[in-house]
Amino acid sequence: MGSNLGSAGLMLVNTLVNIYLFVLMLRFLLQFSQADYYNPLSQGIVKATQPVVAPVQKILRPLGRIDIATLFVGFLLKIIVITAIFQIAGFGMPPLQGLLLAGIAGVLNAILKIYFFALIIMIILSWVAPRASHPGALLVMQIVEPIMAPVRRVIPPLGMIDLSPIVVFIAINLLDSVVVGSLARAAGLPGALVGF
Repeated sequence: MGSNLGSAGLMLVNTLVNIYLFVLMLRFLLQFSQADYYNPLSQGIVKATQPVVAPVQKILRPLGRIDIATLFVGFLLKIIVITAIFQIAGFGMPPLQGLLLAGIAGVLNAILKIYFFALIIMIILSWVAPRASHPGALLVMQIVEPIMAPVRRVIPPLGMIDLSPIVVFIAINLLDSVVVGSLARAAGLPGALVGF
């Protein structure tokens, strides 16, 4: 019973860290997409992540729209939690190469999941409330636009039907299975620790 409880506790910790990693990568994507900084949801995300990102931003300055500090914090957080789970579970120290690959895979997985969920929300909103002015709806549209605009230039809408989200969904799934999957397999660590 004790080992089951400990295992459940470790999975809970991993899930909570993955949720925080999700919020960190959301902050990264907000800056990357140049979303409205004064949106109340943007403000909440920045406040939730500022304590861990601000000290690193003093060293790692953003490169244009790419917030290196936020990426690094997410990467470091993933590595720390995997190491802690291995230590607590009694498996010792995971291999360094596996840790680095798992950290990269975890960050990429979180970014792809955000895009995936944002696309689903965007599609639903386009059916239900195409002109929604809710701060959450505006934020979703702003996050998704940088990946949708290039696809729309290649595949323009056919009347009322926009096929670009289908192409982006396929690209996200390919990246997730090929790139993130390859990194996770190369890391040699349990998949539950790497991904969501």
